[in-house]
Amino acid sequence: MKRNPLAVVLAGPLVALLLFCGTVFGQTTKVKGLITGRNAGTMTVQTASEPKVEVVLTDDTKVAQIEGVFKARRKTMSMAALIPGLQVEVEGTYNAQNQLVASSVKFKGNDLEDAQTIQAGMQPAKEQIEQSQQELDQQKAALQRQQEQVEANKAAIEAANRRFGQLDDYNIMDEVTVYFGNGKVALDPKYEPQLLQLAEKAKTITAFTIQVKGYASSAGSATLNQKLSEDRANSVTQFLLQQAHVPLTNILAPGAMGETRQIGNDKTAEGQAQNRRVVVRVLQNKGIAGT
Repeated sequence: MKRNPLAVVLAGPLVALLLFCGTVFGQTTKVKGLITGRNAGTMTVQTASEPKVEVVLTDDTKVAQIEGVFKARRKTMSMAALIPGLQVEVEGTYNAQNQLVASSVKFKGNDLEDAQTIQAGMQPAKEQIEQSQQELDQQKAALQRQQEQVEANKAAIEAANRRFGQLDDYNIMDEVTVYFGNGKVALDPKYEPQLLQLAEKAKTITAFTIQVKGYASSAGSATLNQKLSEDRANSVTQFLLQQAHVPLTNILAPGAMGETRQIGNDKTAEGQAQNRRVVVRVLQNKGIAGT
């Protein structure tokens, strides 16, 4: 009977591979090391030769604490005792994923006490870290909301600038500036005569338009200053409508300019006072005026 040479050549490596697989996947192995991580049915053990051995825990895994002077007694323990920081001896076999499937895990009683002490010391630090992370997340959320408000304010200011900033087509026929105290929005009565005089002059001008723009200093938050500039402009507008009897159709919508166009140095009290203002202008279209 003839032998197939090819079969003989292939038989040798195949037998060797089967023997190798039997050794790797079937042979019982023991490792000693420190538990560095635990996650449900697995734990990570650091040994003297391997920084990371992944151990699989199953329902058949026996967990025991070694007791007695000669370490001869064993006390069955729950898997809950397998905590990071515990020195253990694991016995089992490796699976195809190079994980050590544990048949037993043993440890000493004093090693468990040491690990529990370490865990107890780490818990306050862990709680502090979690609290700090929560506070950081809250600060980030607040900053995000503030940034969104700033962007909204910028958009409103840009729209106001487009509406009021271009005076090339208009003649400025009269102008009054009204100043406000810090955080104040009510019209100071001393400006009422000037506004009444401006209104009377405006009524003598053909097709007049009154423009009202409110400003604030940059002291404080941008959101608050935007609101202050709006309220100041509205305060002056209400006086022109109710006391000076200027028709609503002749007044442009009040412009809230916020912190834009600072005319004074906001680092000084005098400069801040100059920036807290409402500028009222009487405008006439150049086409109507014939200029």
